[in-house]
Amino acid sequence: MGDDPLDRDARIKLSIGTKQEGDADGQFNYPYGLAFDHHRDLLFVVDRRNHRVQVFSCDDDDGGSFVSKFGEPRQLHTADGIAIDHDHDRILVSDCQLGRVQSWSLSEQSFLPSIYYYAPPDPEAYFPRGIAIDKHHHRIIITDTSDDRLVFLSSIDLSDLFEIGCSGSQPGEFHCPMGVAIDHDRHRIIVADTFNDRVQVLSSIDGSFLFEFGSLGKQPGQLGHPRGVCIDNQGRIIVADYYNHRLQSFTHEGHHISSFDCGSEYPVAVAFDEHRGLIAFTAGNRVHVIGANQWLVDTKFVWHPDRHRYAPSWIKQAVLTMTMIRSMIGECSAMSMIPNELLFEIFSHLEAPDHIAPCDRSRKSTTTTTTKKNKKKCAMM
Repeated sequence: MGDDPLDRDARIKLSIGTKQEGDADGQFNYPYGLAFDHHRDLLFVVDRRNHRVQVFSCDDDDGGSFVSKFGEPRQLHTADGIAIDHDHDRILVSDCQLGRVQSWSLSEQSFLPSIYYYAPPDPEAYFPRGIAIDKHHHRIIITDTSDDRLVFLSSIDLSDLFEIGCSGSQPGEFHCPMGVAIDHDRHRIIVADTFNDRVQVLSSIDGSFLFEFGSLGKQPGQLGHPRGVCIDNQGRIIVADYYNHRLQSFTHEGHHISSFDCGSEYPVAVAFDEHRGLIAFTAGNRVHVIGANQWLVDTKFVWHPDRHRYAPSWIKQAVLTMTMIRSMIGECSAMSMIPNELLFEIFSHLEAPDHIAPCDRSRKSTTTTTTKKNKKKCAMM
């Protein structure tokens, strides 16, 4: 099957699925949309040709393990995009063949009525693809590849608000728009204008055009039918550069930063977990997860004590103490430049001191053993 750079890239934390398609739990047949549920440390994957969504754990101890699944052919014929609307406790999944967006209860995983339906004149056309939740303006934004437009719905009552765009290559026009993401900090919409080989940046307030970047080509900063887009916690734009077999990262102003080689695979979707600093992307029949800081330098994280509830108490105390010291020293000190997340990583690799409680020793040993087993398991997948 040839040498795949993804199999030997040390930056990949885990890979889910197999190179060959399959319909067993944990296998995929053309995985498409991705969404992180950072409230529960889960990753949702649209398993397109298996007509379902699969859910996996992102926990440090059992990352990549199968959790659950939902959907069937009559509900999800050709699923594409997925978004999680925590404010309304629901999961939204687009179905381009059925021309609708389906809704599931996030807490109960139960089927809800479709929230959007569109039947274009051409039955062979592609319909709704990407979905994003604009939480600041209480909107659901859908890319409609049949009419080359963006559709805006109210996330409160699901009513139609407005639409923007038409077929073309001028600013604000689209040719088969697919991926869409929201830059909440800058009130912007990021759209993969796929067949125009570019990314457009729009205002999330009124949908007006701001700027674009990318052009057809293989050089850094150029694109070949970009599919998925996401935003990291510094506003950097990450693009699934489909025909160029890579991910590309750009500044919030659209300047190229770096590329991530996907070998011979075609990346379709990409998602960012702001709480753990993870980037997930689909390539072939697998989903890969990398640490953002292992590819994009200076990725900043916020340390959440509840995330590390299983860490030995001496580690927690050490990090809390160092955090307190950091808050008391000057900004010019080298200590003030160490992120809290990095502190946790440093202390987690230290040997436990002799005076720690037996229960903490046992927990440390169990956690270490489990992690090693899971790393071996992930490497075999």
